[in-house]
Amino acid sequence: MVHLTETPSWRKIVNSQIVAVTVYGDKALVTRRGVVSLTGEERELVVTPLPATLESESVRVNGAGTVGVRLLGVTSDRLYTTESFGERVAQLTRQIEQLEAEKRNLQAQIDALALQSSFIAGLRDKTEETFAQSLARKNLSLSETLDFLNFIGSQYSEYAIASGECKHQQQEVDRQLQTLRSNLQKVQTPHPKETWSVTVDVEVNGTGDFELEISYLVNCASWQPLYDLRVENASKILHLTYLAEITQTTGEDWLGVNLTLSTAKPGLGTIPPHPKPWYIDIQALRAEESITFRTGRTLPPALPIPLPIPSSAMRKEIEEEEENFITAASVVAEVSHEGSVVSFKLDSGSNIPSDGAPHKTTIFQDDFPCSFEYVALPRLVSFAYLQTKVKNKADGATLLPGTANVFREHTFIGTTKLNNIAPGQEFKLNLGIDETLKIERDLVERQVDKKLISNQRRITYAYRILVTNLGNQEINLNLIEQLPVSRNEQIKVRLTRSQPQIQLAEMGILEWSINLDSQETQEIYYQFTVEHPPELMVVGLDI
Repeated sequence: MVHLTETPSWRKIVNSQIVAVTVYGDKALVTRRGVVSLTGEERELVVTPLPATLESESVRVNGAGTVGVRLLGVTSDRLYTTESFGERVAQLTRQIEQLEAEKRNLQAQIDALALQSSFIAGLRDKTEETFAQSLARKNLSLSETLDFLNFIGSQYSEYAIASGECKHQQQEVDRQLQTLRSNLQKVQTPHPKETWSVTVDVEVNGTGDFELEISYLVNCASWQPLYDLRVENASKILHLTYLAEITQTTGEDWLGVNLTLSTAKPGLGTIPPHPKPWYIDIQALRAEESITFRTGRTLPPALPIPLPIPSSAMRKEIEEEEENFITAASVVAEVSHEGSVVSFKLDSGSNIPSDGAPHKTTIFQDDFPCSFEYVALPRLVSFAYLQTKVKNKADGATLLPGTANVFREHTFIGTTKLNNIAPGQEFKLNLGIDETLKIERDLVERQVDKKLISNQRRITYAYRILVTNLGNQEINLNLIEQLPVSRNEQIKVRLTRSQPQIQLAEMGILEWSINLDSQETQEIYYQFTVEHPPELMVVGLDI
């Protein structure tokens, strides 16, 4: 443990500021600079305090100035100091005193209301018999009696309501007092604060100013890419906004710094790992173990149903409104590649406080031409999904894996995950359900042969699918159907007819690529048979 003492003449404290930060996946490289006036007697330059998240082995120093300085070595020391919370204690004490005074005032109001309620109750008890006698003797009219009773009731009710409100406020004050007293107890308990101090051994030749630069890695910092993807149907353009979400709790705020985001991994070391033996063995099966089978091929998952797309009239109003606005300028990053490492250098002036909250910044925005394609799976769903194909620019930036918010025109479709997309690479984007296509699927034949053929029972199935393009533009459709897949060699599945003709793919997949003009309807027909010995009970053929 190092204790701070009075600074001797041969040691100078360098007041430094953070000027640049490079954020990696799970840490950050911080660069500080500070100018110090040297007299020639100095042997140590000290930079302190530095955050507890600092990695001591990562400290590097450099410098330049009007005086010759040799940097001889660097040492890092961990410091422990007890924080002073005098101002915070005084603030909490004042708040507690104010709330206690408010609580006493509320209690006084409750006592006064209780006294008034007691007086009204006593008045009611004392006058009850008198009023009854006066009413019987007709000394009092019925209306006078009712007025008095209403007065008694309203006053009693008013005092009860006011007393209840005061008690509720008092309970709230008690909760606030409990929280403040707990915070005061925590603040009054001494907590040692951990920091780092970096000492640079120097040899100074003369007098003058010297700017010391120190860099170090800190933990508890990270960034991840985010995207906003907005597709315009008419222009067939994808507007991409590349964002970064930065989070840090390093213990020091990054204010007005040059910020760089990098995909490098500085903590993996420089020595290749040593291979260990790769063992394989047989697995001992347990009697209670069961085997789970998966059928078919994985098909595109259903996306959430999008919100209604604005009408053409609404779009026109929105477009007219947008013409009156000036588009806000966004920060654009300078992209650089070094091998597989991608770096985004943002403009200076970035502010990322050490609060653990996510802070978003724009890396860049760009437009990409795209083409549309529909995907339909009538056996599973009776509607079609719209997809778009986009190609990353050959000289563009790598799109790193991250979450993307997808918009179609002005409608939010949902979120998706982007994989790593290199420059020049093509990728697909799901745009949700589109009702431009009307799809009808009907079972038109189910026939069981009465006679056995080669001692086999044959069942024939046939489906007709009608697809109608309700839109005003030609569209491309990828239509996918499935035949059952046999898991037993005694059960045979055969495609006997298809129109348009198509080859049966693996796992029973039938896939047609269709072009549909506006308002055009096309028919797809296919027939298949299932054959099996009559004594076998086939499961999974429920149609």
